[in-house]
Amino acid sequence: MDAVVLREFGEPDVLRMESIPAPVVSPGWVTVRLKAAALNWHDVLVRQGKYSSPLPHVLGADGAGIRTDTGEEVLVLPSLWWGDREAAPSAQWEILGDHQRGTYAEFVRVPADCVAPKPRGLSWEQAAALSLVGLTTYRALFTRGRLRAGENLLVLGAGGGVATMAVMLAAAVGAHVTVTSSSPDKISQARELGAADGVLYTEPDWPHAARRLSPDGQGFDLVLDSVGTWQQSIEALRPGGRLVVLGASRSDLATLDVRPFYFGQYELIGTTMGSPQDFTGLLKLLDAKAVKKNAWIIALGSTRGGNKFAERSSIDQGPRCSPEADFPARPRRW
Repeated sequence: MDAVVLREFGEPDVLRMESIPAPVVSPGWVTVRLKAAALNWHDVLVRQGKYSSPLPHVLGADGAGIRTDTGEEVLVLPSLWWGDREAAPSAQWEILGDHQRGTYAEFVRVPADCVAPKPRGLSWEQAAALSLVGLTTYRALFTRGRLRAGENLLVLGAGGGVATMAVMLAAAVGAHVTVTSSSPDKISQARELGAADGVLYTEPDWPHAARRLSPDGQGFDLVLDSVGTWQQSIEALRPGGRLVVLGASRSDLATLDVRPFYFGQYELIGTTMGSPQDFTGLLKLLDAKAVKKNAWIIALGSTRGGNKFAERSSIDQGPRCSPEADFPARPRRW
């Protein structure tokens, strides 16, 4: 089969299209003939060697295609071996494409419980783009963050994959969404997806500017922080509000003023990826609510270009690649 192979860690140019053996079917596993796969920021980190992946390796966490043994249209759940506890994953948990060969290929092999029916109404590219970012965002908002209709949500970093998905899902369930971003254009794009308003985080007083957009200026019920600015995020919360942390794109270290934190009755909640139960919840939400969809399409052979795009843009999710697309292909928006 054709696959994009990583033989050394480094820049996007280390990715090469090669012909390699197709995955071997074994008990408890299924093989999917991929129609499309998605590029994520996580793939950039794997390519750089952050997860000590075995070499040679095939990247890719997200994909959708045809299950070879049944002919079913499925999408891939990239959260492997979550375990029995919903509160947190097991010690064996990993993301597809970390150590198991991933979806930058014509075929991928995954545990049998890591496929789900392709949602109705989604193109192959849209379905491929859903799993990692959708699952991560769903768990952050609803399982961990307990977001409800009518609550006020602040999403940091509009334009990234998680932030974009958060705006769409939260707006679909009736939450009032505000965003932060580095540019007015990204705030405008977030409004098109369902956000009410936004502020520029390049301004030094952005937490207070955001608070002024909340009801009576009291602050937000929930802040979704994928960048690592904990202290500023807490400043935007209402007393008793919840801060959900799921990334550190801007900072690996955070300093908190402890006394104001506990006097404010705040909650600090960590999360990453999600369980099969979370994935089921995501698919039910998509089936029940009108959620806007978005994707970029490139050819499988152009994944080096996609990686460069994702890395240059510092986004959570980059283009989607189609094994059946013409090569080379121009990106286009769905």
